[in-house]
Amino acid sequence: MTTTPSRRQGAALAAALLSVTLVLSGCGEESTSDDAGTTTAATRTVTADNGPVEVPADPQRIVTIGNTTLPLIDMGGKPVGVTEVGASELGLIPQEQKATFEAATTLGASGDQVDMEKLAGLKPDLILAQLPDTEFEQIKKQLESVAPTVFWGLDVEWKELADGLSQAGNVAEGLSGQKAQFQEKIATIQKTYSALIADTKFVNLDRWESSDPGTFSVADFGCVEIAQGDLGMNFPKAAEGADPLGWTSLPFEQLAELSKYDVITYPVDAAGQPKAPFAPVVATNTWKALPAVKSGRALGVFCPGNNSYGPVLQYLDSLGTALATLPAKG
Repeated sequence: MTTTPSRRQGAALAAALLSVTLVLSGCGEESTSDDAGTTTAATRTVTADNGPVEVPADPQRIVTIGNTTLPLIDMGGKPVGVTEVGASELGLIPQEQKATFEAATTLGASGDQVDMEKLAGLKPDLILAQLPDTEFEQIKKQLESVAPTVFWGLDVEWKELADGLSQAGNVAEGLSGQKAQFQEKIATIQKTYSALIADTKFVNLDRWESSDPGTFSVADFGCVEIAQGDLGMNFPKAAEGADPLGWTSLPFEQLAELSKYDVITYPVDAAGQPKAPFAPVVATNTWKALPAVKSGRALGVFCPGNNSYGPVLQYLDSLGTALATLPAKG
């Protein structure tokens, strides 16, 4: 880990310091070299949706706004200021991560409600933000007047966000371990269930608290994106450029049309019970009559989130456990 050189008095020593530029891992680093030949990075340049930003090489007082909070904490970061996170999300993260979140100063309910005076009072040396572009534009100048600000829009892929946060927040060590676990779990599932993945038609269902009564969705976003993209499992998904399938609410009567799929996945909580919004689906006679349900091929899978590696690793564990319960094809 690199550190910022301490301030020393004396014009002679100050004159002896030479500023050099290094390129490390695709990021420019501004460094200083003392007369003993020791080089210490002071800043680095990272590039995000708001362009190249010069940030401290080893930031000590990070503020996270919007969706950057839990991913940074997941990688071992300890922000001093945060925006609010819903109780349901906090309930899904490990206790030590929750404690880290609660130790930080809350700056507002969301990015567009940040208390700028309180933010400035924290004296951050780095601000990390992911929120809608329109919200960021409203507060961009204010944030940048307080500290270097690195911004990502909502369309950034989760792995790219994780890489960006690790570079800007200097938490690459935590990320590298998570990446290794991710690759290992992906390889294990692909090897163990290669034939199943190649020959099975899956469908992923979901339902949310905001869903209209008597409706469900064929969901093609969230954790199922890992099953599709990284594992190569055959789930329905929207055509390129079209709205996600999950945006369309379907009446319970259309559950019968799922008979053409070999395996159904649906959301469960950490205890393995159908998530509360989805419970009305499994209570219907139409659901119970589905061939996949009657044959034990409806799998409850736990997805605590898909915006950083920690929750995704939990999803892969749950998916692997669920696939192991599938009966052999008759």
